[in-house]
Amino acid sequence: MSEIIAIANQKGGVGKTTTAVNLAASLAVAEKRVLLIDIDPQANATTGLGFARSDYEYNIYHVLIGRKKMSQVILQTSIDTLDLAPANIGLVGLEKDFYDSGIKHKEMVLKEKIGEVKHKYDYIIIDSPPALGPITINALSAANSVIIPIQCEFYALEGVAQLLNTIKLIKKTINPRLKIKGFLPTMYSSQNNLSKNVLYDLEQHFSSKLFSTDNSEEKYIVIPRNVKLAESPSFGKPILLYDIKSTGSIAYQNLAQSILAAS
Repeated sequence: MSEIIAIANQKGGVGKTTTAVNLAASLAVAEKRVLLIDIDPQANATTGLGFARSDYEYNIYHVLIGRKKMSQVILQTSIDTLDLAPANIGLVGLEKDFYDSGIKHKEMVLKEKIGEVKHKYDYIIIDSPPALGPITINALSAANSVIIPIQCEFYALEGVAQLLNTIKLIKKTINPRLKIKGFLPTMYSSQNNLSKNVLYDLEQHFSSKLFSTDNSEEKYIVIPRNVKLAESPSFGKPILLYDIKSTGSIAYQNLAQSILAAS
């Protein structure tokens, strides 16, 4: 059985796409078959894996409106066991297309489309847009669990209550199996008191939903503020192909190992 994990936070700039790309890559190099589904109209996960718009004709938008099957848009990445369902800007019109087409159960379309291919993968990672609109609702409806990246900066927890209420509602109505896999502190700096305060606040409210680490120096897995991690998308590579020894790469490999150990 494949595990479907949505990466979600309606707040932008929190490391959501960075997490989706690098968790998917880290699971793939651990010899798991992984599909990364990019459903963010910005398509940053797609470009972060080295694909330009001219490299593919069809994308996840065509799947969601019923023009293509999921298997017809999937691209092979530079990691043998990692595939990508790409996105593009056309997704911004998805809500209107849904209503114009009269598609029933619009919130379940992605789940249905994933059903066509999920037997081929151990893990399916969904990179959702920074909004709680119909695309993110589709991601949460299709997922077994959700990882919520939290930026270790001012207003870090702003909007989290709204996201948690949305998850609770989806769990109650259309996806009872949905659970929070964990909160992931991102852009963390051990030299920064603000980062420490955000981590402390997360521990006070969500200690059971932080990813534990075996590292004697750190209690929880955090994604550090790291230059190499920030640079890697511009080279179209996940961090472990750009600089495998960087602290960002090690952090995402640790996250993947934590998820594998819990499976």
